[in-house]
Amino acid sequence: MTVLDPSLPAILGGRPAWPAGPPDWPRFEQNVVDTLIQAAHDGSWGKYHGPHVARLTDLLAAAHDCPYVHLCCSGTAAVELALRGLHVGPGDEVVMGAYDFKGNFQDVLALGAMPVLVDVCAANATLDPARLPPALGPRTKAIIVSHLHGGIADMPEIVRIANTQGVPVIEDAAQMPGARVCGKIAGTWGDAGILSFGGSKLVTAGRGGAVLTARADIAQRIKLHVQRGNDAYPLSEIQAAAIGAQWPPLNEFNQRRAATACELAAALKWLGLVAFQNRPGDSQPGYYKLGLYYEREAFGGLPRETFAAAMRTEGVALDAGFRALHATHSSRRFRRASGLEHATRAGETVLTLHHPVLLAGPQAVAAVVEAVAKIARCAGAIQAQATEC
Repeated sequence: MTVLDPSLPAILGGRPAWPAGPPDWPRFEQNVVDTLIQAAHDGSWGKYHGPHVARLTDLLAAAHDCPYVHLCCSGTAAVELALRGLHVGPGDEVVMGAYDFKGNFQDVLALGAMPVLVDVCAANATLDPARLPPALGPRTKAIIVSHLHGGIADMPEIVRIANTQGVPVIEDAAQMPGARVCGKIAGTWGDAGILSFGGSKLVTAGRGGAVLTARADIAQRIKLHVQRGNDAYPLSEIQAAAIGAQWPPLNEFNQRRAATACELAAALKWLGLVAFQNRPGDSQPGYYKLGLYYEREAFGGLPRETFAAAMRTEGVALDAGFRALHATHSSRRFRRASGLEHATRAGETVLTLHHPVLLAGPQAVAAVVEAVAKIARCAGAIQAQATEC
């Protein structure tokens, strides 16, 4: 019987810190199973106009104190519909952080508009409001603001600046459903907010999204665009049933993830991984991912991608973050409104820890810290092995 050395990283033949591997997601939840079984029994799961979409619409409207909720097929579609609701079209400009999900960038291009990239905050890679005023001009039709990897954008300041210029704001809360942002639920600060229910999200139906707005004109433009004899961007009844069952316990799960993320941040800081930081205030982040800045020198110069691969061998779901938008697209496809040094750094150094491990509490903290410490201790040997391969 082979006995693995617990002091060695798994990538060098040691015992993994988390031998079972990353927790599966979505996980088994009895209330979700019961809801889906009931939908199967009564046949509502496959109807065009069953009860579940209407119930979910009402549930999200009440949760966000928002009169208009439009359910759709994905978070990416939700951003597109929010842009259409704001009448964004060819020749317009849409301001966004240069570190963001590429689907938001591509949604702007799909409407014939021009993304205008501004730098992000050094502490958490969200749009920096200090860089916003010079980016706004006569062609600016919208600002997209994303909360990312546990980092909360400064919505009060962003909205204040936007209001002085009469520019509407889309708040992308795809990674933070149910989170509290400066005293308000995420997705309710701007003229429109969006949610995502993709397969890895905190609330999931495999696919799905929603647009939230208090503006009747935005809701009406979205309705006119999607209604073509039927809904062209639909969320199905079975998806709505699954999402509705997951929403009530979301706050409890968010609190548990946040507590684990806080413990991890404190422990990993001394090992060369610095978690995204938020400004003090009445906020409770959501953690679809826990964002970490990778300090390569703390790991003997080990490349970020090699470190992430070693962590995955330990059974920890850690991956590189987004690539910066200006580093992945032709300069003809966007306008640069400021220096993008912090976005460049984020694109080169951010790592993200997938959220299911955060529900494991102290066990997760111990395993992740153990894995990082082993890799730091043996970084030279890992790099030598990678070079040989």
